[in-house]
Amino acid sequence: MNEILFSNQVIIYLLSESLLFVLLFIAFVVSIKIVIKWDFDSFSQKQFRLEKEAYLVSTITIFLFIIKFILLIYFVFTIDSLSILIAGAMCGAGVVTANEYGTYLLLFKLIIIATLILWFYLNSYDTHTKNYLHMKKKSLLFIAIFISIIFELFLDFQYFTNIDTHQPVSCCSTLFGQLEGANPLPFGLTIPLLLTLFYLLYFLTILTLKTNYRVLYIVSNLLFLYLAYYAVVYFFGTYIYQLPTHKCPFCMLQSDYFYIGYIIWGSLFLGTFIGISDALSSIWTTRKYIKNSRLVISMLTLFVVLSSIYVIIYYFRNGVWL
Repeated sequence: MNEILFSNQVIIYLLSESLLFVLLFIAFVVSIKIVIKWDFDSFSQKQFRLEKEAYLVSTITIFLFIIKFILLIYFVFTIDSLSILIAGAMCGAGVVTANEYGTYLLLFKLIIIATLILWFYLNSYDTHTKNYLHMKKKSLLFIAIFISIIFELFLDFQYFTNIDTHQPVSCCSTLFGQLEGANPLPFGLTIPLLLTLFYLLYFLTILTLKTNYRVLYIVSNLLFLYLAYYAVVYFFGTYIYQLPTHKCPFCMLQSDYFYIGYIIWGSLFLGTFIGISDALSSIWTTRKYIKNSRLVISMLTLFVVLSSIYVIIYYFRNGVWL
């Protein structure tokens, strides 16, 4: 445990998260005041002061998103670097499963990033209204984000303080391989069926986005995200590693593979989160259109093309499929 806590990466990470929490607490207090006391039609000094404080919350939240995004990348880098300290770990996959907190912590971080993006869109719509119609809504959302960050910080310390460097962990081949012939894919899918649904859902997501069917778009985007994870781990990733038995979402984040995993996973998660947040905020604010459809299409297309090109390059070089 001491080896983990005294790691430079862990110290920097936990200190950054703790200092950020102190700043967020200020914005949390102001957000509660906004929910209780906000009245744009009032011309009192309290209201004017509240409007200035609301601007402070917006500034802090923008800063929060930037730092949380950087810290998410740094967290992944940190757990990957800790693999040399933990018996059996070959990459971040073994480290993140070193105790019961790691997987939940990683998922929680992704959810917080998604929620922050939703706040951004809600804030964008709010600032374009004449009387800040959605001020209380986005303040309530920020309060929910703050509460989520409290749990995240708790999980951070629970995770890093409960890693036993002397307890062997499973490597990625064990975690993501086919154990005793069991099918690891969802719904009992085969690889051909998984790939068919992968590309069909990609085109359905783009089509529903362009035609502005927002609810259908959200559903198709979530399904695409879910199946895309399995497609990368159990098919596209094997072409990145050029080894049919190597199935891992973490190893592609390493220098051996030119850190390509950051681009692949980043384009998938950001494309999905931005699109869903845009659609949800437009529904919430009764807007009739999705704002950044081109950005979403570009990011999801980058993900699909980048994943597919490894397969094509491998086939042209070797004349066979893995």
